[in-house]
Amino acid sequence: MGNLCSSCFSPKSVRQKKKRTASKRLPNSSSGGGAGGGGLPAGSSNRWSRMRSSRKEKVQDALIHEQAVAAAILFQQHQRNGGSLPFDRSASLRFPAGPKKNSLPRSSSSRARSLTDPLLQPQQLVNQRFKLNELIGLGGNIYMFIAIESKNDVKLDDLESNHFVLVHGGGFGAWCWYKTIALLEDCGFTVAAVDLTGSGIHSFDTNNITSLSQYVKPLTDFLEKLADGEKVILVGHDFGGACISYVMELFPSKVSKAVFVAAAMLTSGQSTLDMFSQKGDSNEMMRQAQIFLYANGKNNPPTAIDLDKSLMKDLLFNQSPTKDIALASVSMRPMPFMPVLEKLSLSDKYGSVRRFYIETPEDNALPVSVQESMINSSPPERVFRLKGADHSPFFSKPQALHKLLVEISKLPST
Repeated sequence: MGNLCSSCFSPKSVRQKKKRTASKRLPNSSSGGGAGGGGLPAGSSNRWSRMRSSRKEKVQDALIHEQAVAAAILFQQHQRNGGSLPFDRSASLRFPAGPKKNSLPRSSSSRARSLTDPLLQPQQLVNQRFKLNELIGLGGNIYMFIAIESKNDVKLDDLESNHFVLVHGGGFGAWCWYKTIALLEDCGFTVAAVDLTGSGIHSFDTNNITSLSQYVKPLTDFLEKLADGEKVILVGHDFGGACISYVMELFPSKVSKAVFVAAAMLTSGQSTLDMFSQKGDSNEMMRQAQIFLYANGKNNPPTAIDLDKSLMKDLLFNQSPTKDIALASVSMRPMPFMPVLEKLSLSDKYGSVRRFYIETPEDNALPVSVQESMINSSPPERVFRLKGADHSPFFSKPQALHKLLVEISKLPST
């Protein structure tokens, strides 16, 4: 653009000469090619401006396209519901992210966003109603209804409990819940993640744990200290399912709901080892990965179970981000063996607590066949399936898991 006038009024040979001259000046930072002598001709600056403008327009176009798709789906939902029912949060509808300053906290994951990871703000996940009452123009004679939020009809203070207690699985620690903790706290929930005995940063030697009561003592201590009338939502993962079952029997009045996430959900008289033994062919990878530790000598029963780190990714994290796998590889500890053998004694106290199960279909450590066997043996109130989740959904599907936990928290008593 800087040579527009000369190109209109000068001979062709002159135009070519000027073009060559300009190209020679580009690498010379001392030339007076810009207003401040920066070496770039004014035409180059204009081209950069046009490129930036073009990129911005493309981003805006993509955002408009996402809005149109979301609005179209919402409009179809609205028609199917006769225009009067609230939007069903379990339908996995996505909304485009808002302004960057209000966006969801980004995880450490380097993977591309999955379709099962919602783009909703955390605060929007608490029950809201939507109305289709704004018609916007999208250009090119295209118009679309979009959803406008109305006020919340369920507030955190109105829930039976807004306090989550997260219980890790065997070998894990409270550290594995770091994404879930951040997302729930952003919603205003109170969250506690407990290190069971010999796990995470708890310094006790795993080999010296001889009973389930000893293993879950940090959790029982926590529940004992709750104020009178205070209730929590227990969330157990993996062997943590047996642990929350144990404390549900002890403190049924202090547990509002219990959520089993790819977890051992046992019946009375059953041990975690019994549960795994039911589907022997389903756990070949688990058997290959297990390393039994014999702190009391090979002539005595094992004292703990460790995992072969070369098989850990395929067993526990086959859909998880590399950074989270690296975190787990330096943080996981052996799990005690004796609690795995202990049979639970469960009564109507345990049965009085509302139970929910979250299935993980891509799970290699606790295959879906085993999960469904436990569900059929002791049916919970509701079963959710976390599509695309491996055995560690707090890594592989953190936002989708968060959405389900919030949804469960607001389910009213039946």
